[in-house]
Amino acid sequence: MTDPIIIIPYQLKWPDEFSRTAKVLREALGDKADRIDHIGSTSVPGLAAKPIIDIQISVKDLLELDTFRIPLERAGFLFRVENPERTKRYFREPTGTKRTHVHVRQSGSWAEQFSLLFRDYLRKHPEDCRRYEEVKHKLAKEYMFNREGYVNAKNPFIWTIMKKADAWSQNIGWFAGEPDA
Repeated sequence: MTDPIIIIPYQLKWPDEFSRTAKVLREALGDKADRIDHIGSTSVPGLAAKPIIDIQISVKDLLELDTFRIPLERAGFLFRVENPERTKRYFREPTGTKRTHVHVRQSGSWAEQFSLLFRDYLRKHPEDCRRYEEVKHKLAKEYMFNREGYVNAKNPFIWTIMKKADAWSQNIGWFAGEPDA
């Protein structure tokens, strides 16, 4: 059985948890990482979330796996080769540490920008942030032991938000800005 999906209130410690892990990642990767960013729900102040820190590392070439895989593994991160999403490489936290998801994506790619735009839009739109929180609470109850079902059930709402985020990005001239680490 998988761990239950539990959504908890926003924790003020999440940015610090990201920063500590990002420092380890930056030390391991140096200039091999163009950016290291806090993404996902724990990166949006005030948003309830699963207590899992999501980190996105942007690299020049996703196909040059060993340039980032070897340093990340030396730092204790576990490469998840079975990840089916071809737009990223996926790593998990070192054994015995807080659950962390590390998503490595190619700099400038649509997938990289998607995560950053979604985060930035929610940070600036509290009404949609609250709606997202309501959806997550509802779906966590419905799919408590079905992580894939939970993720898939969120997709229609996420795409509704991304349609708004796209329009917002064009109106303000959004770009990713400076990396978090």
